[in-house]
Amino acid sequence: MNKRYWIGIVSEEHVRLGEKGGFAQLCHGKCAPLKKMKEGDGLIYYSTKTKYPDGYPLQSFTAIGTVKTGDVYRYEMSPEFIPYRIDIEYQPCQNVKYSSIKPMLKFPKEYDNIGLVFRRGQFEIKQEDFITIATAMGVTFHGMGIQI
Repeated sequence: MNKRYWIGIVSEEHVRLGEKGGFAQLCHGKCAPLKKMKEGDGLIYYSTKTKYPDGYPLQSFTAIGTVKTGDVYRYEMSPEFIPYRIDIEYQPCQNVKYSSIKPMLKFPKEYDNIGLVFRRGQFEIKQEDFITIATAMGVTFHGMGIQI
């Protein structure tokens, strides 16, 4: 199985809801971003703010996990909002400021404007960057199926 590694951009408040429930939602509940992810893929959440839309600036990596089955499903949060979700096995971790590890990362150098990339809501990174971020977050790789 060819694993892929993803950054999802979500407010910290919403990240914590996903951690508690063992799921991920991206891009305001859209299906397409989740369909790109498969069982065993890695996901790191990046939070620009503490809350959406009016939280405090955070600019930190806030959660990390592995896609469980890759099955995308709908979940009714309210009659007006039925977003798509995917199940995630989250790992204990600590928040890490993007600015503190940016010099060690390859992906920011691959784009002319990294700010626009973060606005996409989801993008793929290489395993090397995933490991760099995960290590900074204090994550051990036992159970994540990542070979170093």
